[in-house]
Order: sequence, then C-alpha cells, then structure tokens
Amino acid sequence: MTAPLPRRALAEAVGTAALVAVVVGSGIQATELSHDIGVRLLANSLATVFGLGVLIALLGPVSGAHFNPVVTLAAWLTGRRRGDGPTARDVAAYLPAQTAGAVAGAVLADAMFGRPLVHWSTHDRSAGHLWLGEMVATAGLVLLVFGLTRTGRAHLGPVAVASYLGAAYWFTSSTSFANPAVTIGRAFTDTFAGIAPASLGPFVAAQLVGGALGLGLVLAVFGRPAPAPDGAAPLPGEPELAAPALP
Repeated sequence: MTAPLPRRALAEAVGTAALVAVVVGSGIQATELSHDIGVRLLANSLATVFGLGVLIALLGPVSGAHFNPVVTLAAWLTGRRRGDGPTARDVAAYLPAQTAGAVAGAVLADAMFGRPLVHWSTHDRSAGHLWLGEMVATAGLVLLVFGLTRTGRAHLGPVAVASYLGAAYWFTSSTSFANPAVTIGRAFTDTFAGIAPASLGPFVAAQLVGGALGLGLVLAVFGRPAPAPDGAAPLPGEPELAAPALP
C-alpha cells in the first residue's frame, strides 16, 4: 500500500458511507414507488450490486475497499504470518472509519429523502434463522474474497463480490448484511433497510462467527498460502486489499 494511512482510512469511511447511502436510499425510494415487498427487495438489491461494484473498483487501489470490519480483521489475521497483511495500526484506523462512515451514510440517505436525520429503526430482526443467514452470508463473502486472491483472480473482485452479495440478498433469510459496520449504520434509520438497535448484538456476533467459518473454509479448500518471499510487497487485490462488504 503506497497511500498514507489517513488517506486509506478516509477512503474506507467514504466508501462505507456511500455503500450505506446506496442501501438505505434505494430502500426508501423503492418503498415510495411500490407496495410490493418483492419489488422493493429487487430494487434494493440491484442498486446495491451496482453501487458496490463501482465503489470497489474506484477505491480498491487506495485502501483495498474493505468497507467491512470482518474483511479487515480476516486480512489482518491471515497476513500476520506472511507479513503482507494490514498491521494492527491499520486495523485500528480502518474499523472506526468504516463504522463512522456507515452511520454517516444512513444519515445522508435520510436527509436526501427529507426524513429525520437520526431515527432509530423499529425493524426487529431477532430470530435464530436470521442469525444463521448472517453466518452463511458472511462465511461465503470471506471465502470468496480470499479465494479469489489465492487463485490469482483478485481482479474479478468488483464484479464477483458485488454479484455474490446481490445473490445473497435473495438466498439468505437475513437479506445478507454480512458487515458489522453497515449493520450498525442501518440501525440509525427507521426505513426499509433498517435494523432495530436491540437486534444489533446477535447480528454482529453471527457475522463474526461467519467470518471465522469463512477463514476455516479458505484453509480447507485452498490450503495454507506459501510463505511470502523476503522483500515482497503486496499487490493490489491481495487479501488486505480485497473488497467486500455487504449491506
């Protein structure tokens, strides 16, 4: 990574804010245009796919376009042995930036549609099958992001990650948040994409468990990575630079 840490952290904040603005804003727009829940979810998922793909392609060269604490933590854990992942200092900068950006994105979306800037969500999502959905969604995301890197196809990240999350909107019971920062941000808006604050803890816990399962799958499917040669520098698209996020 050649960009200084403050610039990378800013890119993570801006990218996560834009992602949440897309998720929340498209949800509000869909609610105003249609009473059909299926149409609303379709509009919300399509906007997220397009928006996320663009954000990954745009900001990936700066910060890696994680936009997701689970991806950042996974990149740190897997990179410690090779010495080519984000450092603890990077993690300490990325996580608050991602979370603050997510909250700002939710507030921005509400502002664009003339809604109260901070209105806690009343959308309860407390159920075991939803937590299972979050585990599956997050495990699949981590497997995809790090699997692409292991197979030398990290350049497909913008399309592959966005496509996966669009599909996960539909095949998971939780509609695939798969991102602790985005989950927290969505608690600040009482709209279609919101989540009640009381539901946050179990959702985030499920995402962290899913992230750990995803890393286990990466190891089981692809094996341990070869040691990095001395003096090797990480290339754009490697785990610490890989994109993801989910709404």
